[in-house]
Amino acid sequence: MKINTEGIKSFIPTQTIEDLIVSESNAPESRIRDIIAKSLAKNRLNPDETAALLSVKDPELREMILQGARDLKKQIYGNRIVLFAPLYVGNECVNDCVYCGFRISNKECERATLSKEQLIQDTKSLIDVGHKRLIMVYGEHPIYSPEYIAETVQTVYDTKHDNGEIRRVNINAAPLDIEGFRIVKSAGIGTYQIFQETYHEETYKKLHPRGPKSSFLWRLDSLDRAMQAGIDDLGLGALMGLYDWKFEVLALLYHTIHLEERFGVGPHTISFPRIEPAIGTEFADNPPHRVSDEDFKLLVATLRLSVPYTGLILTAREPVEIRDEVLEYGVSQIDAGSSIGVGDYAHKDDESRKKSQFVLGDTRSLDDVIYELAKGGHIPSFCTSCYRAGRTGEHFMEFAVPGFVKRFCTPNALLTFAEYLHDYSSERTKAVGMKLIEQETAKIEDDNMRSSVMEKLAQMKAGTRDLYY
Repeated sequence: MKINTEGIKSFIPTQTIEDLIVSESNAPESRIRDIIAKSLAKNRLNPDETAALLSVKDPELREMILQGARDLKKQIYGNRIVLFAPLYVGNECVNDCVYCGFRISNKECERATLSKEQLIQDTKSLIDVGHKRLIMVYGEHPIYSPEYIAETVQTVYDTKHDNGEIRRVNINAAPLDIEGFRIVKSAGIGTYQIFQETYHEETYKKLHPRGPKSSFLWRLDSLDRAMQAGIDDLGLGALMGLYDWKFEVLALLYHTIHLEERFGVGPHTISFPRIEPAIGTEFADNPPHRVSDEDFKLLVATLRLSVPYTGLILTAREPVEIRDEVLEYGVSQIDAGSSIGVGDYAHKDDESRKKSQFVLGDTRSLDDVIYELAKGGHIPSFCTSCYRAGRTGEHFMEFAVPGFVKRFCTPNALLTFAEYLHDYSSERTKAVGMKLIEQETAKIEDDNMRSSVMEKLAQMKAGTRDLYY
């Protein structure tokens, strides 16, 4: 695929962002309160407002921001947490990103690509613990063509085991041209996720010295091309630690605004992982802009307040203690029971780290994560109904803004949670989970919906599967 950046212009106003970080520092309490109130009215924030939140240092004002994010999450998302797992298909890569374990110059990385049979075995292993949603991850290499990605996605969808199946596949792969995105879309994918890594162009060029990824503009324009190809379910992301985290958050907001203005709908999700160590990668051991735990909490809360209707993904890169706390500040999706070595799910071995992109902070099993979530009052959800009913992009927002997400997603979460409990959970998780389902069902205010959910739960107990609204 030939990279052509003619006519592509950056929509990231670097100097404006740097100026905002300075000019909006030390905002008075009254301004912070007004900004939070605007967000709680479910309005997206402007860059200057987001910059003001990011610059808060006073502990009491920071706590006010965290509480605002908690309140907003409850209003829009309720207490659901959507669960997924990453499935690494192959780690061949022609790029040389200095922070990445998969970079072409890393001789300590053991290269591997799943055969069709290995892919089926990994998929069955994920199904057998209860997963329904995956993000399939590919290095950037000619062998991972759009046709190859579409074929592997179809293999996953075709794999059934006992009562289980994968119902939604998201993609994390290299930027494509418009025709390439169309080919991948034809496989019935959900979200196509592309991290810009860092939106600071000068830093980007230093960290990506060769390979197709060295083109800042080609990558920045990638989700525009995906939209033009008909993929309206997009995931943004920045790797925190490569440059100033405040800059990256504001750039993510500018990217959101760009998509809204050009296509009428912003991203479906935003990710904000912190850089983690990787085998043979000294840069990742000491990132130049490491984000502290306290700043990370403010980062997540500010993103939630800035983009009320955008899903926020918290990955298993983070340690358990941070994951448990940050969940409260607006996170809507997490991965769980994750392995990031190629082929790890079916055949994990002592050499897995050599096939991994980085080191995970949360290595709990899916059942352990679900148990802790349920014990903490969160509803674990494997729901895929919006995707399967065609409620994506602008159509999704038509439902989301009036409150559809909370009104219908909570019943769907309860149904998918019950399905997990009947088919896959440990006894301790089932006991806690069934009690939570009973409590949450009783809270449904609409009498007809509550009766309908109770009826579907009874059908599920009798053996019916895949019930949703």
